[in-house]
Amino acid sequence: MDKTALIFPGQGAQKSGMGKDLYENSNAAKRVFDKANKVLNFDITDMCFNGSDEDLMKTINSQPCIVTVEIAAFEALKEQFDISFQAAAGHSLGEYSALYASGAVDLETVLKLIKKRAELMNKAAEITKGSMAAVIGLDDETVNNILKSFKNVYAANFNSPGQVVITGDKEEINANLDKFKEMGAKRVIPLSVSGAFHSPLMKSASDEFIDFVNQFTFKNTKIPVYTNVDAQAETSGNIFKEKLPKQIYSSVLWTQTINNMSQNGINNFIEIGPGKVLSGLNKKINSELKTLNIYDWDSLMSTVSEIREKELV
Repeated sequence: MDKTALIFPGQGAQKSGMGKDLYENSNAAKRVFDKANKVLNFDITDMCFNGSDEDLMKTINSQPCIVTVEIAAFEALKEQFDISFQAAAGHSLGEYSALYASGAVDLETVLKLIKKRAELMNKAAEITKGSMAAVIGLDDETVNNILKSFKNVYAANFNSPGQVVITGDKEEINANLDKFKEMGAKRVIPLSVSGAFHSPLMKSASDEFIDFVNQFTFKNTKIPVYTNVDAQAETSGNIFKEKLPKQIYSSVLWTQTINNMSQNGINNFIEIGPGKVLSGLNKKINSELKTLNIYDWDSLMSTVSEIREKELV
């Protein structure tokens, strides 16, 4: 039988109303939201359910909101079905949900980590004045070669073949978008983000985060988590602790992650969290992969039904 992995989206997947029907229909999901309200000392439920697009786009809000919704959806899934999975991964922020699902950290720990991560990244973003843009239609090597001519622009995310997100100094990015089009890019899309995430401009946030992460204990996991910074499977709690600060300023190797998982026999994926971003990327990376989604109550019930019917896990 093919192996199954859980995957969790990152920042950008947020939308107003996310998690509301999970909260209303699942006791397990409600417990996650209630716990998050207490740990974060912040009405996370109101922000998720009623927050404006503008408020939810802010790093300080989007990160804890997305992770809370993802973990609530995961717990709601476990409440409905004794899920068995052989690996986990998360795109950027989603890596924290993957670590929770794998048992590396408990709920209180992951919430505290995300709160601090969001604060530090927001602070670094205000200082460095960076931005990001999606380059569509160029292969990874071509994008990397173009980036060699820039001073403060880097590859943030290798999302799928033909989709690379660049990150760095806002003025330098804006002044050079045409370079990618001249080399054959179909589109270059500036992203509505508040900073140059996954770039050296976030190094100050990473440095401060190291001391904070070291206050917590990470457990070894029974199932591997494929980590963003190197796309490799890992089970060591101490290694997770070392990699998380690096993740803040390093490229997200998502294409490589999914390819490595597939090569290790993982062909079924369940995306847990707002939207279907990772499902779309999976199709572009490998059209033979099957990806189910859990982003609200109806999709949860549909996914559980399909799992049972086809004995996917």
